[in-house]
Amino acid sequence: MEKQEEYFNDRRVYTLSQVGKSLETVIAKNYKGAYYIKAEIIKLNYYPRNGHCYPELVEKEGDSIKAQMRAVIWSSNLEPINERFRAITGEPLKEGITILCLATIEYSGKYGLALHIQDIEPTYTLGELAKNKVQTINRLKKEGLFDANKELQMPLLPKRIAVISIETSKGYSDFTITLNQNEYGYKFSLVLFPSLLQGDKAVHTMKNQLDEIEKQKDKFDCVVIIRGGGGDVGLSCYDNYELARRVAEFPLPIVSGIGHSTNVTVVEMVSHETKITPTEVAYYFIQRFRNFDERLQQWQQALAQYARNLLKDERMRLLQVESRRQQLAQMVLVNKRRDVENLQQLLPLLSRQLLNREKEKVARMENSVALLHPRNILKRGFSVTLLNGKPVTKATELKAGDELVTQLHEGEVKSRVE
Repeated sequence: MEKQEEYFNDRRVYTLSQVGKSLETVIAKNYKGAYYIKAEIIKLNYYPRNGHCYPELVEKEGDSIKAQMRAVIWSSNLEPINERFRAITGEPLKEGITILCLATIEYSGKYGLALHIQDIEPTYTLGELAKNKVQTINRLKKEGLFDANKELQMPLLPKRIAVISIETSKGYSDFTITLNQNEYGYKFSLVLFPSLLQGDKAVHTMKNQLDEIEKQKDKFDCVVIIRGGGGDVGLSCYDNYELARRVAEFPLPIVSGIGHSTNVTVVEMVSHETKITPTEVAYYFIQRFRNFDERLQQWQQALAQYARNLLKDERMRLLQVESRRQQLAQMVLVNKRRDVENLQQLLPLLSRQLLNREKEKVARMENSVALLHPRNILKRGFSVTLLNGKPVTKATELKAGDELVTQLHEGEVKSRVE
């Protein structure tokens, strides 16, 4: 029996199933084939019991959601899609990635509108990751942050190390074993700050741990971020702008070792140092100590050699001084001997000259004395008047009656004073 049509205020009333059936017909009529659709998976919604997956897809414009739709991947399609996606990207389907899917648009009155995904192109996801990476790099360079961490001064001997990793990971184990069991006996202080290391949640937890380290930055010389191996999709969080910016502007040098050999991530680019594996990060620190140790030994050897050379030079200088002193003494002795010999040769001559001069002087004195003798004076017509045998020099010395004797050159004359 056909159901009677219902009206209200002269308008027909439709049931929900009738509207759904109409929409199903319209969509089936207008969307007959499969379409390539680009979207981001914000939730995967995988149900292991039946093997089906119900991803929630969005299109974002900045931080806001522009469109949102439910999708379906039946178990018969999910397994081959996942295998191909993993083979090309190195990771299975996951949340937080942009995909290009081939899907039909279907409407069910019971389940609503949904995209029934037939296939997903993994190379497109890699391309989107590469595009996001370039955008992150350009933004950091424009902000002047790209080389900020590289410009920090790594301590000469970095031994207090903050580690961002997972304690149960092989990468962390390799790092600690290599560092603590180094053959040279160098000692390091390690503090682990546990964090997720891949996926969107990894960005948040790593940033939080960097914040914790910065609060106590005076306790550390540097930071390392280490993990085991992984495909490019698993590393997409390391191309995230927020995480890369935090690493670039961090006040301590950061060394990264996130376990892969190709497609260097932005976090690695902006780190102070980057190594392929956690083990190589450990070797980096050991080598810094080893280089200093070798330089110290070279300095010790150079100092010892300098001391030996200095001592040798001083000995040579002393020998040269002693040799010059002996030569000088010998020269002085020879000169003195020569002077003595010269004096010995000159002494007779000088003695004769001195004796002759003295003889001449005596002769002159004898002549002078002879000339001054009273006899010679008397010869020249002078006379000497004597009173009582003494020469008279003053007339006042005489008195009347004194008998005087005047002595001439030849003879004498007597007289009396009146």
